[in-house]
Amino acid sequence: EVQLVESGGGLVHSGGSLRLSCAASDFTLSFADMSWVRQAPGKGFEWVSSIDGFGFTYYAASFKGRFTISRDKTKNVVFLQLDSLKTEDSAMYYCAKGRYVDCSASCDRGQGTQVTVSS
Repeated sequence: EVQLVESGGGLVHSGGSLRLSCAASDFTLSFADMSWVRQAPGKGFEWVSSIDGFGFTYYAASFKGRFTISRDKTKNVVFLQLDSLKTEDSAMYYCAKGRYVDCSASCDRGQGTQVTVSS
């Protein structure tokens, strides 16, 4: 089973930034399709962004221009840079294996990292 560990969440004011990290054990992220998804309280999973094995990136329309997905192959880590954060971005953020991942069904994801944006 793939072990994914997210970090980097926290409390930030509206308009602020955070960088989330996703590390893996026993799995090479460097050439895999990886995604970030999120789940706000009382809501379903929402796909945020993906990066494929070639480094091409994909974003849900709501986040394009504010969030940036990337990876560091030397460290086997995938990142999600969150800029211009809004209160509605408050959610648990998860990294997951695959592209355009729908975690409402089933997905290989980590335990998540909490992002809270205050007004």
